[in-house]
Amino acid sequence: MTVSLQDRLVTGATGARAEHVESAAPAAARPRRRWLDFGQTLDWRQRLLLGSAGWLVFFAGWYLAANAGLAPDRLFPGPLQVLASLQELFVEKAFLGDVLASVRRILVSFGLAVSVALPLGLLMGAFARVDGVLNPFLGACRYLPAPAFIPLLLMWLGTGDSQKIALLLIGVVFFLSIMLADVTRQVPAAFVETAKTLGGGRRAVLWTVVFRHSLPGYLDTCRQMLAVSWTYLVIAEIVAATDGIGAMMMRAKRFVHVDDIMAGIVTIGLLGLALDALFRVLHRWWFPYLRGGHQ
Repeated sequence: MTVSLQDRLVTGATGARAEHVESAAPAAARPRRRWLDFGQTLDWRQRLLLGSAGWLVFFAGWYLAANAGLAPDRLFPGPLQVLASLQELFVEKAFLGDVLASVRRILVSFGLAVSVALPLGLLMGAFARVDGVLNPFLGACRYLPAPAFIPLLLMWLGTGDSQKIALLLIGVVFFLSIMLADVTRQVPAAFVETAKTLGGGRRAVLWTVVFRHSLPGYLDTCRQMLAVSWTYLVIAEIVAATDGIGAMMMRAKRFVHVDDIMAGIVTIGLLGLALDALFRVLHRWWFPYLRGGHQ
């Protein structure tokens, strides 16, 4: 059969239009990538870049505000002045001893809080009767302001480290117990029922299923509550303390050394950031199977 020239031209034009539509369709259907959108994931390079930008904006704003003449330099020092003060504290004023004393108090008090709150949270989250007994009491105690216990602690324990560690313990342990119990309750009931069906006793199910399934959540909760412990540090160290970051800040207050006070605040922030990073590293190391969903 002979195909006319007109038919060939029509067929060629139709094919060209079809190829154009097929090549253009994926481009039209492909959603446009937005800088800010829901459900985005970032790699470590993007996180590092964005985090550095946030800190840069903060320090730039601080520098501009300090040099805008809003307050005297003595009362509102800039970041460079605070950095120089921080260097002087470590080199000439034995600030390292104060830092180590504060870190020791934080670690000891938080370790005690975890040793008390973890068994309570595990039992409260796993057994309704234990929760029925303890939850009303612990739920009420977490609304008690920890600084209100300072007069009692001073009379009972004196002015040494025991009083400061006790105050830090009171400020954390009640909240931590309730939060760890909430983590324990998130264990799927199917896991527990399956373990019981396979012959697991109460103790075995509690240890091998409930506790181990809750471990990642426990670690995240402890990371969050450690920040609360740092917020009580200065309160614990401003009363009858001879060492510690809070004691240094109170000494600086007497002589209106605002740069030293701000240097102490920066030090607490950096120490808290370092411990938070340590918790994140431990989470990734101990639970690599959760790496995709943990931030």
